[in-house]
Amino acid sequence: MIQLPASYQEYLAGKSESFINTVRPILMQSAADKSHGVRVSYNPGPTGHQAHVDESIPFGTVVEDID
Repeated sequence: MIQLPASYQEYLAGKSESFINTVRPILMQSAADKSHGVRVSYNPGPTGHQAHVDESIPFGTVVEDID
């Protein structure tokens, strides 16, 4: 099983279950590749939070952004 790096675990600490359910699969994908970090975007519309692996972000780093 893939282990999330400490930085990702710390990022998820204290977040809501729905947020974790949205973001965790992308953190797992990043942890599996160990090549790139994750960008978490917030869209004030109905889609809410989205996350994706971002090649411009170093592995182990999460960047929050607003769409």
